[in-house]
Amino acid sequence: MNASWTALSNPTFRRLWIASVISGTCVAAHDSAANYVMNTLAASPFLISLMSTVASLPFFLFTLPAGALADRVNRKKLTCVINVWLATIAVALAVLGWLHLLNPCLILVSVFLLGGGFALNAPTWTSIVPQVVSDSELPSAATLNGLQFTISGIIGPALGGLLVPLIGANSVFVANAACFLLVILSILQWKQPTPPPKVSLQGCSYSFGTTIRYIRCAPELQIVLARNFLFTLFISAIPAVVPVMGLKVLHLNSGNLGLLFTSMGVGSVVGALFIAPWFRARFSTNALILSANLLVILAYVLMRFVHQTELFLLVAALAGAGWTLSASELWVAAQRVIPDWARGRMNATVMMVSQGGMVMGGLIWGSSAAITGAGYTLFVAAVLFLVSLLLSARLSIRFTANLKERFSNVLPVNVKSEEIAPLVLATDLSAAEC
Repeated sequence: MNASWTALSNPTFRRLWIASVISGTCVAAHDSAANYVMNTLAASPFLISLMSTVASLPFFLFTLPAGALADRVNRKKLTCVINVWLATIAVALAVLGWLHLLNPCLILVSVFLLGGGFALNAPTWTSIVPQVVSDSELPSAATLNGLQFTISGIIGPALGGLLVPLIGANSVFVANAACFLLVILSILQWKQPTPPPKVSLQGCSYSFGTTIRYIRCAPELQIVLARNFLFTLFISAIPAVVPVMGLKVLHLNSGNLGLLFTSMGVGSVVGALFIAPWFRARFSTNALILSANLLVILAYVLMRFVHQTELFLLVAALAGAGWTLSASELWVAAQRVIPDWARGRMNATVMMVSQGGMVMGGLIWGSSAAITGAGYTLFVAAVLFLVSLLLSARLSIRFTANLKERFSNVLPVNVKSEEIAPLVLATDLSAAEC
């Protein structure tokens, strides 16, 4: 079996992964249907752009507390509760639609509530995977998790665009709810290896303090966080402005709108499977990130001038490839500097900072699209993105050692991984010592 597929030989992971692919596909279809419904209810491009911002805001607000919970509570029970919540919101949205009570405000509220569930679930889910697979299967599991999002991003929007005119957006929302229940059934069959400790308010406060102190003494992690923020600040123009271009400028129907997102998904697959391996074998991480960002900038400029649907879909694929290449390299850089004892909290911190950039960027680009037009906004975003690359050139992602190795030089050799956190918190780590 190819090494990338090794984890699928694990029956528990295979069951969870298949459920995640199905659920992720339905979520993408749900998003496509919600965008189309918002377009039918509201003429304002700002409200369409606001949907991506509202979806990102919960990740900025709740991901860090969710990371602390992921390290301290029963992850199996928490995942089940979160998916029940997500299913309930999707059903409620469908019921409101059938009763003809939906309005732009309620759609935005539903997007925020769903985003809250995803924000709570993300650190928990990423922390469950290492408990399900063995150490030898972990690299394969990481690859397959990324592939799951890509598959969902390709099939889901196209499926949503196909189903909305056939069965209606409300039925798509119900199907999404049913897929959340499928995830619950798959997670219930997993036997959690060890019961986690009970959570306490003091424990959560302690976790946050440890996280903040660690980041303060970790210059490599600070660079990763800064680069993630800058990248998401400008990449947020894609979810905020590209749907506006499709609906208001190209006047796409629900089917073609789904193809627009599918095109970006196809670009992501090509970038991940073909471009990234070739580039990594020949150039540095910095060169790959810079090239990917320049590809996104080129896509923004082309979107400003290309108004033929077929060509626009091709440009969207370029944007998807650039997004995936840069985001994946930034994620790898983050994993190299995150210690195992706080992986849930540190990953949550990276997510929080990234989504903060998405929220801020979504508001900026969405407001600009409503005032000056979507095409002009993408062109301005391209120019400012290029300027930011020049200004951030000194923030190089080249790490000679990860942070765990650094702390191993100042801690006793017999210290266990679970004992590192209290030692870090109790030790006076000045700037010089860090």
